[in-house]
Amino acid sequence: MKEIFSKEGIFVEYKEKIVKLENGDMLIHTQESPTKLWWELKEVLKGKRVKVVVYEIEE
Repeated sequence: MKEIFSKEGIFVEYKEKIVKLENGDMLIHTQESPTKLWWELKEVLKGKRVKVVVYEIEE
């Protein structure tokens, strides 16, 4: 095996917003947006058989 990609960052941006409906109920609206890191990784992995290992970096 050889390393073909090694970068750090946020993979997908995630947002939650609470919306109040007309009838008084609350609804949680979630939104996910891929970042530049996601697009770069996607391009590197195209057509390759890979093993993916992910580490969380504590902030």
